[in-house]
Amino acid sequence: MPSDVDFGERLETQTDAYLDRLQDCVGLLPELFEQYAADEEYRDTVEQIGDIESELDEMHRDIMAALTNADPSDMGMLNTRINANQSALVEFYNRVDSIANVAERIATELELIQPPHDTDSFQGLVEMAAEVVTMMDDLEDVIERFIHNLGRVDGSESLTDGIQSVRDAESRCDAIKNDVIANAFADDDIDMPLLYREFAILLDDLANTGEDVTDQIIVIASDESGIVTELGPDRD
Repeated sequence: MPSDVDFGERLETQTDAYLDRLQDCVGLLPELFEQYAADEEYRDTVEQIGDIESELDEMHRDIMAALTNADPSDMGMLNTRINANQSALVEFYNRVDSIANVAERIATELELIQPPHDTDSFQGLVEMAAEVVTMMDDLEDVIERFIHNLGRVDGSESLTDGIQSVRDAESRCDAIKNDVIANAFADDDIDMPLLYREFAILLDDLANTGEDVTDQIIVIASDESGIVTELGPDRD
């Protein structure tokens, strides 16, 4: 049977590895859009995103198995915070995993739909993809510090600045999304503005999901002394 510290350390290691690959997955989106806009070969990038998403599915299943199969004796006394939030953490990791699913869908639909790229609306999609990558940098840091401290009885951390950075990025994505959609419907040269609307909504969904993850962190941390978020779960 693992020692008291083993479960928390193992979960932290699994989480860090997962987040690194999630960064790789989402981080390919700006490159994908730029390759597509430059009429370069982009299908290898689509395939790469799909491969990483499949790898993330396996990593996610391993994390779920670790959480759902462990009982308090497996976790040990030093991981009582994880034990107390076991069900909430399952939901939390499921939400994080949905980010990769949306990223793969964006890549797949770009290959299938192939919207015109010589428009202001498409450039807005490129900007949204870059904004999501910036958000993911902050989100990865917040999640890593959250799990690190949740796995320690006396863990103490302020996540306020990182959570606010994620929310700021989501607000910027939302503003760009509105511009993309407005420009698409205002441009008489665009025959199918709904195509841009679809991609703008998908990219915004990535940003919204990142914010949803921080909302879940706030809810879980609200019952754990020492993990400070200061922000309420309601959105501005």
